[in-house]
Amino acid sequence: MENKLSVFEQRLKNNIRNCRLGDILPGKLTRGYLKSMTDVSGIEFLLADRDGRVLYATGSLFEVDAVDVKANPGEVLTLQDKRMGHLYIRNCETTEPISGMSAKEAILVDFTASIKELDNAKRQFVHTVAGVLEELASQTYFQYEAMQYIAQNENTAMRMYNLEKEDGLTGVFNKTYFENRLKVIERAQVVPVAVLVVNINDWKFANEHFGDDESDRLIQIVGGILRSEAKEEYVIGRVDGDVFHVLIPMTEDDEAEAYAHAVQEKCNTYEDAKLAPSIAIGIQYKINIEEKLEDKFSDAEYEMFENKFEMKNAAGYAERLKHGL
Repeated sequence: MENKLSVFEQRLKNNIRNCRLGDILPGKLTRGYLKSMTDVSGIEFLLADRDGRVLYATGSLFEVDAVDVKANPGEVLTLQDKRMGHLYIRNCETTEPISGMSAKEAILVDFTASIKELDNAKRQFVHTVAGVLEELASQTYFQYEAMQYIAQNENTAMRMYNLEKEDGLTGVFNKTYFENRLKVIERAQVVPVAVLVVNINDWKFANEHFGDDESDRLIQIVGGILRSEAKEEYVIGRVDGDVFHVLIPMTEDDEAEAYAHAVQEKCNTYEDAKLAPSIAIGIQYKINIEEKLEDKFSDAEYEMFENKFEMKNAAGYAERLKHGL
């Protein structure tokens, strides 16, 4: 077991040489995170690849396509002990464009000057931003390499890794891993984030009338529908027997409602000889960085129960539920 795990660890160290930060970091989440940090702190950020190619920049003071990372490395981001990127700042509350210098020349001297302008709290803030970016990149890289390794090596060690991350019945994240992803999004202070609580309607009916195998299959069907209608950045977890939670970071207007409608419609039109999948959904939003994602679940659960009451009392629901008897 130890030897097999060390092979994967060596793979992570070797393959990082061929990866670029822009390919690892989730673009939408990274852009939203850096913009939020600028809005909160008054500090503009520029993120460059290890070769100096600019990936993301906030504000108007950064107007370059590349920086000289050897002359001015800025805040260095590392992954697997390898230099992957460089984070630069300007304190846009006090910094003006430097007279007589091009934007590219100015950035070479500006990082050190901008850091010196900051008080200790804001310096720590910049280090924290860099740390969050490193953690996001690390998780994405690890997950990608794990998937590739599993495809090439069907071994016990990596199957155990999957079991630690995924719910064995549905393939969505298990409760522990979902909560870990929630904490990452929380630390990144991304807003807005949609919080969805999903519950299978009358799962107990299926269990009592058709048995454990069929009621498990009902959970599988719902989990598959939730995954099939989700975008790549959606975080879906099975947190209890027939309960799923979904997070949509940097959600667009009406995106969560459209997703909820799509999965409910697909459940309601699913054809099966015995089962009649149906789900109730409650939605809440974190729109302020001071709010806690965990606090949104109770309100979303309340809305879910209201939705459940409406659905179970709708015309034709009872007939569809009992069609397999």
